[in-house]
Amino acid sequence: MTSKRTVSGIQPTGNLHLGNYLGAIRRWVQMQEEGECLFFLADLHAITVHNDPATLGANIREMAAALVACGIDPDKAILFRQRDVSAHAELCWLLNGTARIGWLNRMTQFKEKSGKNREGASIGLYAYPVLQAADVLLYQATHVPVGEDQKQHLELARDIATKFNADFAVELFTLPEPVIGGPAARVMSLRDGAAKMSKSDPSDMSRINLTDDAETIMSKIRKAKTDPEPLPESVDGLEGRPEARNLVGIYAAMTDATPAEVLARFGGQGFGAFKPALGELLAAKLGPIAERLNALKADPAELDAILARGADKARALAAPTLAAAYKAMGL
Repeated sequence: MTSKRTVSGIQPTGNLHLGNYLGAIRRWVQMQEEGECLFFLADLHAITVHNDPATLGANIREMAAALVACGIDPDKAILFRQRDVSAHAELCWLLNGTARIGWLNRMTQFKEKSGKNREGASIGLYAYPVLQAADVLLYQATHVPVGEDQKQHLELARDIATKFNADFAVELFTLPEPVIGGPAARVMSLRDGAAKMSKSDPSDMSRINLTDDAETIMSKIRKAKTDPEPLPESVDGLEGRPEARNLVGIYAAMTDATPAEVLARFGGQGFGAFKPALGELLAAKLGPIAERLNALKADPAELDAILARGADKARALAAPTLAAAYKAMGL
């Protein structure tokens, strides 16, 4: 049995922005220093809804480039494409024999994602929590970082593991523990402090893209929506001021400080002083990321080599568990 082993997947989307970085990617970069980590691009999850094939291919490559540019080190963590390790799909099918329709019917995410047209949703969208279970059980993961919205899926993975172990009288699957949150900042739109920063917002001014240069970042922060009041002295003073709260929160996250510490420094000052400080901070921290990201995008061969090496390592780790699952079932 392994010591601490963390497994996590990320959907391959293009046009990554500050919200993706502070929401998930930066936490991964910290995790690779804390124990063994496997991080994968969840391309098999992506196809549960229809994608334009060319766009999907480009997004997978862009996400891989962004992860490496943000600090995922392929020598420390195992970074790979889910589809390159066929054991994910194989174990998912084996676990479909253990997972129960009643369990999947209780998954709230499917209800949200399928909306009114439940009958028109793909079977993949309905059953993807089973693939998620396979993703982590395959590697005997001890820890899985999950947001509140995914906690239910990890509980399902534990239920499937427990039932499989009991049904076949084996001690095969490790029950993974959730790692909730960490210091992930919820980054809101620069045009509307009540809406999440999103790549689908029609206004590019609403988000800081990881590929933006220093000048663009400074301009977007300068034009970010704010209110006329100076920054408050304490966090309570941010109540009812979503845009101020967002910009203070971004500054705090980027400096590993608390909003209270940021206000201790900038409280009483106007946005005329705070915005340039925030813009310069972002330009300094994100500049090297943008540079590395663009270099990797221009060199797809290096990116493919990184992912191929990661897949080789992942396949080697997955093989014993998959073989033991087949054996336990008499296959």
